Amino acid sequence: MIKLPHLAALAMLALAACQPAPQVQIGPDGQPIPVAYRITARDQAEIPNRVLTQVNALRAQSGLAPMVLSPALGAASMAHARDMAAQNRAWHFGSDGSSPLDRARRSGHQGPLIGENISETYENEISTLSAWMQTRDTRDVIMDPAARQLGIGWLQEPSNKVWWVLNVGG
Repeated sequence: MIKLPHLAALAMLALAACQPAPQVQIGPDGQPIPVAYRITARDQAEIPNRVLTQVNALRAQSGLAPMVLSPALGAASMAHARDMAAQNRAWHFGSDGSSPLDRARRSGHQGPLIGENISETYENEISTLSAWMQTRDTRDVIMDPAARQLGIGWLQEPSNKVWWVLNVGG
């Protein structure tokens, strides 16, 4: 015999299954409107490896050598993401007048700096990487044959806006 609480729980599960799937909203450009991404504590630990995995997969498709994570470039990227948020603009100059190379050196990077990609978005790191791959200048930084190291940094504001920085070195 099924008890009343069990029957009620089964009825709620059955009703929940009848709910329609959430509709993806389409913007005026015909593209899905992005849903604000929220970086969790777990994501913070996983983002660098997720980016590295995706970058290396893209590079492998072109026969390029894989990259490794660089703590120094990661530190430079995190510092610049914080600084861009403080300046409220995505650009390559630090509030102290520093360049990407200045910040990489300050963080302890010894080799050449190939480039810095930046973004101001509400999307996750993989969507941001995809956007970088669609633009020649930022794609060239990621796909440079001399690239051997990368560092990824971000700052997420309370509004969920994320400032992303990717530094690539040789």
